[in-house]
Amino acid sequence: MLIVVALIAILAGVAFPAVGAGLDALRLATAADTVAAFLQTAVNRTERTQRMMELSISRSDNTLELAGENYQKRYHLEDGVKIADVLPAEPVDPLLPRRFLLYPGGAPPRIAIRIANRRGSQRLISLDSITGVAHIEKPAAQ
Repeated sequence: MLIVVALIAILAGVAFPAVGAGLDALRLATAADTVAAFLQTAVNRTERTQRMMELSISRSDNTLELAGENYQKRYHLEDGVKIADVLPAEPVDPLLPRRFLLYPGGAPPRIAIRIANRRGSQRLISLDSITGVAHIEKPAAQ
């Protein structure tokens, strides 16, 4: 009985880091999909309602917010995933919220959001300024 318990403990000790890495990768992939959908929703809502919308990205709060006339939507990234960078980089304080205006009938701004998990894995979610479609890229350095 003691040998069986010891073997189970050894297997659990070996498997736990792999399971933790898998969960972190899953959280990052889910967050990347949600951020891409949020950006796509912002562009679609602007065109559908024919009203200007403001997209705010806050690294310090780890949130994205879309606001317009009689509309507000907010997404807070889940624990373990953070907004690492908002591109194009701005020379002011990087922890201040970045604000982008979306105009109906106009080209969406060129936005890229780099998110990262605790293990250093990253995803880059970019909004194509020509098509208005959000893309998810895995940086080559990983």
